[in-house]
Amino acid sequence: MDSPAIVISASPHVHSDRTSKRIMYDVVIALIPAFLVSLYVFGFNALIAISVTIFSCLLFEYLIQKYLMKTEVTITDGSALLTGILLAFNIPAGLPIWMIIVGSLVAIGIAKLSFGGLGFNVFNPALVGRVFLLVCFPVQMTLWPTAVENNTSIADAVSGATTLGIIKDGLQFGETMTEISAKIPSSVNMLLGITGGSIGEMSAIALLLGGLYLIFRKIISWHIPVMVLLTIGVMTGIFWFVDPEHYANPVIHLLSGGAILGAFYMATDLVTSPVTKKGMVIFAIGIGVITVVIRLFGAYPEGISFAILIMNAFVPLINRYFKPRRFGAKIKAKMI
Repeated sequence: MDSPAIVISASPHVHSDRTSKRIMYDVVIALIPAFLVSLYVFGFNALIAISVTIFSCLLFEYLIQKYLMKTEVTITDGSALLTGILLAFNIPAGLPIWMIIVGSLVAIGIAKLSFGGLGFNVFNPALVGRVFLLVCFPVQMTLWPTAVENNTSIADAVSGATTLGIIKDGLQFGETMTEISAKIPSSVNMLLGITGGSIGEMSAIALLLGGLYLIFRKIISWHIPVMVLLTIGVMTGIFWFVDPEHYANPVIHLLSGGAILGAFYMATDLVTSPVTKKGMVIFAIGIGVITVVIRLFGAYPEGISFAILIMNAFVPLINRYFKPRRFGAKIKAKMI
């Protein structure tokens, strides 16, 4: 009589009472403070954008899984919900609804389900959707609503510039950082989120509160967010120390743009980040270095989205090089 077949799932084989669904909803909970700040700063436009991305991501995942892939529908596991929130956090409030829907389709249909669904995607789905929209619709994706002034209107927002955008434009026109400093928000406003930018990237304190919650809940490790921010801070600090009139100080770089949002919520994606501590450190340093290079010398004032996606591509190589020793492997004896 033939013995029954043994089915072994893909590694890693780690026992835990924490399900992927529970992890996803913990991240959603961590994003609540930033969500509330976005409603205060951008009002109805933020609420509409977030609602559309969530609904679109859930709908596309349902339709593709049920009618194209003909597999089990997993819209209740929280992954599509989280992708929708993160995509919304990476776009400006007031972006046309049809563009939001297109970005959601790219995030779910191309970046996630075309690779096989949750656990198989190589790149962070929300960032793929965001970068696709930025490349295809650069004008609309860089029309930033003015903070607070327009938070009760559902009409087209008054457009402004982000802190990093003001700095890059000013430097290109020959202004010094002393002159530019009078045009950008204060560190307190950047900490609280009273500044222009993507829906969920403005309030550093709200994002940090959520990030600390994730670390406390052991959803993420501190290695990636701390090393990403430390790398950005050290590199920009060196440039600022050498020439403070042509480079912004590291506090501005850390509090503005998507540095904190990317470091805590997207670089730490369990599927697209390394599994070992050493791998996480290398991965995070790479993100920080690429982000700074793009910010200081690239065409875009912000670069963390591109940096995370680039390092996502290196994750299989990093995991291979820093893979833990197999159980039972021999250790070479050292000469005494």
